[in-house]
Amino acid sequence: MDKIFIFDTTLRDGEQSPGASMAVEQKVEVARLLAGMGVDIIEAGFPISSQLQFEGVKRVAENVEGPTIAGLARAVEKDITTCYEAVKPAEKKRIHTFIATSGIHMKHKLNKSSDEVLKLATDAVTLAKSMVEDVEFSAEDASRSEWEFLKDIYTAVIEAGANTINVPDTVGYTVPDEFSELIQFLLNNVPGIDNVVISVHCHNDLGLAVANTIQAIKAGARQAEVAVNGLGERAGNASFEEVVMAIKTKGSYFNLKTGIVTENIYQLSKTVVSFTGIPVQPNKAIVGENAFAHEAGIHQDGMIKNRMTYEIMTPQSIGRSKSTLVLGRHSGKHGLKTRLKELGYTLKDNEFKKIFDKFLELADKKKEVFDEDLHVLIEDELNILPEIFSLVYFSVVTGNKVIPTATVKLKKNSTMLQEAATGDGPVDAVYRAIEKITDTSVKLVSYSLNAVTHGKDAMGTVTISVERKNKQYRGYGVATDIIEASAHAFLNAINRILFNKL
Repeated sequence: MDKIFIFDTTLRDGEQSPGASMAVEQKVEVARLLAGMGVDIIEAGFPISSQLQFEGVKRVAENVEGPTIAGLARAVEKDITTCYEAVKPAEKKRIHTFIATSGIHMKHKLNKSSDEVLKLATDAVTLAKSMVEDVEFSAEDASRSEWEFLKDIYTAVIEAGANTINVPDTVGYTVPDEFSELIQFLLNNVPGIDNVVISVHCHNDLGLAVANTIQAIKAGARQAEVAVNGLGERAGNASFEEVVMAIKTKGSYFNLKTGIVTENIYQLSKTVVSFTGIPVQPNKAIVGENAFAHEAGIHQDGMIKNRMTYEIMTPQSIGRSKSTLVLGRHSGKHGLKTRLKELGYTLKDNEFKKIFDKFLELADKKKEVFDEDLHVLIEDELNILPEIFSLVYFSVVTGNKVIPTATVKLKKNSTMLQEAATGDGPVDAVYRAIEKITDTSVKLVSYSLNAVTHGKDAMGTVTISVERKNKQYRGYGVATDIIEASAHAFLNAINRILFNKL
């Protein structure tokens, strides 16, 4: 198999995503993770752009071993000398220089003729080559450039000593077949191109960055420039994880491979999210939260029988623990029965039918039914946990300048019991009133609130843990009102305590 070199630009182009800036130490940490995964080249930044960028590239060069460390430089002497100073500490270093080659860029941005651009490119590569052995040249906006001019400029920079020529789809304008034709044109018409590596750097403005990258590789490119989670200018770059896993999953078709340890992909993605504050959408390929989640009943049935029915890779192959069967309104009986069995419940047919009907009712109200919901369904419907006390009524007076006060009415058998109490907040006041009525004092160990639907009328789930006599008890409540959900959760825990006494 031919090897595809993975050139990661998360720390350069990825960091150019609005709001994605990382501290120097964070850049070093991401670079270490990339190195540990077997990334071939790390583009650590654009040294001339700021002192912070220079320091970031230099620190990566000083502290990260294994990959080639690259810095970006315009075809300008000061850029190139500054880039060299930044990457100099690296054992393996690369200067990546570029200049725009499309008519629109040369006319409106550079205000230069094609002859002037060609000379600037050749001079830049010659200067960079005098400083480092490894030089990459990029023809910015190559996908909108005249092909004959690309042939001329790539021929010139190869003669000047470029080791890698990059063909960027800078504005995400090309499509797979067109890009493949461009790569094939260059392979057939640029002298000396067989002695260098062809690289591609695709942007995602039309959502085609990964497809264009893969098609270019199929046509003969051997370096893919990618960014973790698809970060980058505007709509981002070709996604690191998608390109790598596409090659791994379809390796036998392409007869290609990378050197990436894919089992660390998920950790890398999470780290970049943490450092940049930019999340990935749930349905993001490979690393999205739903990438290995199945809700549809037909899919769940297939997954239970054989996971390959609906998964083309294992979650473990990217470092995730397992696939999940998400229980919701589209789930079927097999999915629910399997999850109940995993939770330790083996039900008779008539019991399961009763639970399944109640499950569907709940699933219509909530986007996802969690394990805690299933525990409550089982306990309520099969009378595993009798409701000793039930909530009838509560009223809370609260505010920023009043003492929170709650009045709570509970029902025990046919008896109504009512108490009032004050607390540090409305929930605390309700809990103290419940403790008075039930004559059961506890220590609240944990309290968790989650919205399970969207909008102002979202269903809220409250999960708590309380302690009594060195023993912990779980409580769970659901309601559109946070205080009501909290009251149900507390009563649920109290009922467990009292039931254990019976």
